[in-house]
Amino acid sequence: MSYIDVRDARIRFEATGDESAPPVVLLHGIGRSLEDWAAQHPRLSGTHRVISIDMPGFGLSQRHPASATLVSLSDGVWATLDALGETRPVHLMGNSLGGAVSMRMLVDEPGRVSTLTLVNSAGFGKEVTFALRMLAIPGMGRYLLSHIDRHTAPRVERSLFADRAMVTAERIETAIRIARQPDFAAVYLEIAKALGGFRGIAAGWRSELLPRVAAQDKPTLLVWGDRDHVLPCAHLAAARAALPKAQWHLFERTGHMPQIERPDDFAALVRPLLRAEAAEAPGSGTA
Repeated sequence: MSYIDVRDARIRFEATGDESAPPVVLLHGIGRSLEDWAAQHPRLSGTHRVISIDMPGFGLSQRHPASATLVSLSDGVWATLDALGETRPVHLMGNSLGGAVSMRMLVDEPGRVSTLTLVNSAGFGKEVTFALRMLAIPGMGRYLLSHIDRHTAPRVERSLFADRAMVTAERIETAIRIARQPDFAAVYLEIAKALGGFRGIAAGWRSELLPRVAAQDKPTLLVWGDRDHVLPCAHLAAARAALPKAQWHLFERTGHMPQIERPDDFAALVRPLLRAEAAEAPGSGTA
């Protein structure tokens, strides 16, 4: 892992592959880190420059002074790419919150985006796990986020995967390390509040953003796991309705992070899009 100073913050990133190869940018979910994309680096870096980023205020990156919003996170990722000297159009991939940030990045800088891959992405419905909705209860959010430890972290990790074997000691230790970062709770609560509340994910930003994403008409792939307990797979139908030209795929027996649970299948799924080939839509229900 490496760090780079971006404006007023130290941002952590990982970059693999030939620097001259087409760039792929990988973005994680809320409260998560670039480790969630580690399995895709060796699978994609043979043909692409693969860059995963701890978004400002998440993972081990420092925050920017501005409150965390989709706009500020989009701006922070673009600024990081600028600092890395990566000004070419990028293939964006975002998981969960990272999907929403990727859509915002496309709207903010459409000329800098080649393709869009949305993986169990936020933005397609109000339903979200009760654990996230609880954060909107005054005082409850900060309490819960400040008590992520060896007793609570395994429960959080188990909610993300269909396969319990994915809940490794290494992932638990990473979750605890991230939760101990000084701005972890503040940034988490800021973006959670910006996106919704106790009743779920707010409609306002979704109804504003999705038509603008569709209007860009970029090659897009929608990916979901059928056992997602964070953002239900029913959101895939809403995503297909909002982005009718997008290709799509539903992984069976898979939770919130197909890129981890189905690393080989995921990489095989995205390669045609990354090659900008006119591939037939992947269809549905293949594990």
